[in-house]
Amino acid sequence: MKPSANQVWDKVFMAKEFYYNLLKLYKTFRMLSRLVVFALVVMITGCTHKYYIVRHGEKAVTQNADAQTAKDPALSEAGTDRAMALLGRLKDERIGQVFSTRTIRTKATAQPVATNFGLPIQEYDKVDTAFLNKIRSIKDNVLIVGHSNTVDDIVNGLVPGAKLTDLPETSYDNLFIVKRRGKRFQLIHQHYGAPSE
Repeated sequence: MKPSANQVWDKVFMAKEFYYNLLKLYKTFRMLSRLVVFALVVMITGCTHKYYIVRHGEKAVTQNADAQTAKDPALSEAGTDRAMALLGRLKDERIGQVFSTRTIRTKATAQPVATNFGLPIQEYDKVDTAFLNKIRSIKDNVLIVGHSNTVDDIVNGLVPGAKLTDLPETSYDNLFIVKRRGKRFQLIHQHYGAPSE
């Protein structure tokens, strides 16, 4: 018995629907396999995050100041401008944590970035093994504000083989970026804001 036209069209429709479903399944499998490969690459290489390390901005010259103000001066106008330039440089970097020493000038340098990202400024006293281990364990992008004689200690402590020395007293525009991927560290040296003298 010969199949009717309706039966033929039903078979054609079923074959077409089967092919369409098979194609959808193939596309889904292909997308999932790409996601699995991407996840494996991320797991193997580790996520990349960065440490942004700077010295505080220019400090105010304090004539006839009391001993406390002379020891812990605020930022000058140029220093405040530098803090804003730092914000301009880091505003798209998804900073997750901000560290500063306890001085007025380092906290004032860090404050615009901390405020922009809604973060507290975490204070540190000295660059020692405990502090370096703490920042190494962070999986966010981090801003660390220090001093002319501590920036090199932070960079050297993070990057195996780095041999920075204390920054010149007149140098304020250095931005050291330590890029971390898994257990590998890469040092990038840039400048930001107005050039230092």
